[in-house]
Amino acid sequence: MLLYLSSQKFGNKINLLKNWIKEHDNKILLVFNAMDAKDAEKVENNIKEDRKLLEEIGFEVTILDLKEYFDNNEKLKEKFMKYNACCIMGGNVFVLREAMKYRGLDKLLQEKIASEDFLYIGYSAGSCVTGKDLKIFEQVDEPKKYYNKDNIFAEGLDFIDYIFIPHYKSDYHKVHLIEKIVEKCQRENKKYKSVRDGEVIIENIRG
Repeated sequence: MLLYLSSQKFGNKINLLKNWIKEHDNKILLVFNAMDAKDAEKVENNIKEDRKLLEEIGFEVTILDLKEYFDNNEKLKEKFMKYNACCIMGGNVFVLREAMKYRGLDKLLQEKIASEDFLYIGYSAGSCVTGKDLKIFEQVDEPKKYYNKDNIFAEGLDFIDYIFIPHYKSDYHKVHLIEKIVEKCQRENKKYKSVRDGEVIIENIRG
């Protein structure tokens, strides 16, 4: 699996994505559920913006709303497995993790790890969730039980062995809280990478 982890939107390595399309295909799923707790108009505007940006890169975009599969995980699997690329948008990392957990998207992504042909694009929360422990993000994102379940999930996908910290020293309204996360990681000797808006980290992972 190829991880394209950006702090904000699609960053400064767009050419890598364009080259990936040339070697594979251009169909991609766009997952916006990190924004489920936000205002509907804001969500719609962000989806339109991200779709346009992905189309400008060369992707053919299909919107994937995990809420539509809350009663049918097998239907989600049938759809998801037809694609070699997904893009996970930013928002609340805990809402995103909860949606992934209850619909089984986390397990489907685990099945894709061994595939050299699968591309995972994430930005902000979509990048943060690839780490192991999300608890540190409580300083920035309110942990929400958005889907009226019993638990808040703080366990990430565990694809990377460090904490991905987005929006570092960037024009972000909670940048002072990002600084606190970095300081906490330093105090507790946690492995992390702080990423500025516009920057991208590329990882190749194997199951």
